[in-house]
Amino acid sequence: MGKLLTSVKTHKGMVAGIAGGLMLGAAVAGAAVSGMGQSGYDGSTLIKTAAVKPMKPPAGAPMSFADIIERVSPAVVSIETKGKVKMPAGIPIIPGFEPPAQGEGDEQEVRGAGSGFFITADGYVVTNNHVIDGADEITVVLNNESKLKATVIGRDPATDLAVLKVDGKNFPYVEFETTQRPRVGDWVIAVGNPFGLSGTATAGIVSAFGRPDGAQGYVDYMQIDAAINRGNSGGPTFDLNGRVIGVNSAIITPSGGNAGVGFAIPADTAYAITQKLRQGGKVERGYIGVGILPVTDEYVESLSLSDKDGAYISDITKGGPAEKGGVQLGDIVKTVNGKPVKIHTDLTRNVANVRPGEKVEVEVLRNGKLVKLTIVAALRPSEDILAKGVNGGEGDKTTPNGEKAPAVLGLSVKPIDPAARKEFSIEPEVNGVVITAIEPTSDGAKKGLKPGDVIVRANNLPVASRADFDKIVADMKTANRPSILLLVNRAGRNIPLPLSLK
Repeated sequence: MGKLLTSVKTHKGMVAGIAGGLMLGAAVAGAAVSGMGQSGYDGSTLIKTAAVKPMKPPAGAPMSFADIIERVSPAVVSIETKGKVKMPAGIPIIPGFEPPAQGEGDEQEVRGAGSGFFITADGYVVTNNHVIDGADEITVVLNNESKLKATVIGRDPATDLAVLKVDGKNFPYVEFETTQRPRVGDWVIAVGNPFGLSGTATAGIVSAFGRPDGAQGYVDYMQIDAAINRGNSGGPTFDLNGRVIGVNSAIITPSGGNAGVGFAIPADTAYAITQKLRQGGKVERGYIGVGILPVTDEYVESLSLSDKDGAYISDITKGGPAEKGGVQLGDIVKTVNGKPVKIHTDLTRNVANVRPGEKVEVEVLRNGKLVKLTIVAALRPSEDILAKGVNGGEGDKTTPNGEKAPAVLGLSVKPIDPAARKEFSIEPEVNGVVITAIEPTSDGAKKGLKPGDVIVRANNLPVASRADFDKIVADMKTANRPSILLLVNRAGRNIPLPLSLK
């Protein structure tokens, strides 16, 4: 699955905590200098700074953020963590990277740092889950440098949020802005603990909305250009009214420092999750049991689609809600409960908001026609269970014996019989035709197909025999289609793969 953001895994979350934040992905820093070539000065008019008169800010822009920062800063805290991890013997630990799996050495203490903020006067604090993940001891450091021991009330790894509690009363606190969402271009102020420098304030604007969470898909990040660095994680992003519009969570950086691309969990998401954590310490989500991928340009070409909207169904959990509701591999989900699915993560978030046992009305595009289905949502399993993989399949089918025939698209295939299942370790619930040989110069070989891969569907149609596959390919060529989309199962996972028909 393509991902916009790729989070760096850490050992129990503590290694990244050394620097106090989460760094996502990597970017290539391009030259930012213009107007100076080999000839030097490019002819632009030079103006002496002494001759420039001060200008009044445009309407809506403050002369200073000092009053706002002075008002909200007391509610922002630094978070210090301690934990113990087994260090690999003889291998140094690099902050932000998980050590290679080698022999374990001695257990060592690891310290982390991040940010947070009070949301009530009686000591509830919001931060990022990754700031406190794996910590044995958590300390909240107030604006006046006093330190308080904190306990974890609840954590939600899926949205990277956590709620802590410290003993006391009359703490200064701030509130989430949930009535009005900021617009791109609105001012934002971030206050936090970058690189251990507590009470640091930075300002900028909202740069964009709808940056998908590459890990789970439950968060549409708000992108900001206010300086965010390691240690800012878990701190608040404020509007000019001093209300919290986001929780700083991630950055994209070529160097480990601020590059002007920071990401905050929007206030509406953060408020809803932290309220649930305060009340019961657990977040329950709806679940339908599908694996999804974005609809790419290649899928559009291969399937003759009109647009890239929707979520492509690449896997279906055996016996799960989606299978019971009639969802098929290759379906493209266009709406959920009447809401359009523009990108694939829209499906994830909309289903997650449904309570277990409630009906989910979905509209899927199947072979060029819209089909309406009703699915009864279940309770989403734990992330540990889901990490083992979605077990897809269409149920058992009988496949006729096929004879040898010339390769199609450079692929030699045959039906899956007991011998093929044993030879290629094909799971019982996987059905289709198995690839036995590939021409080295074929498009399939170039794209990584190999013997033992199972073609489950072609052009979104089920493939139960060699004849099915041959006919689908022939029909596509007759229609002068440039490519065909195959759904290939490898080691129990379904992978959409467009192949050229030229």
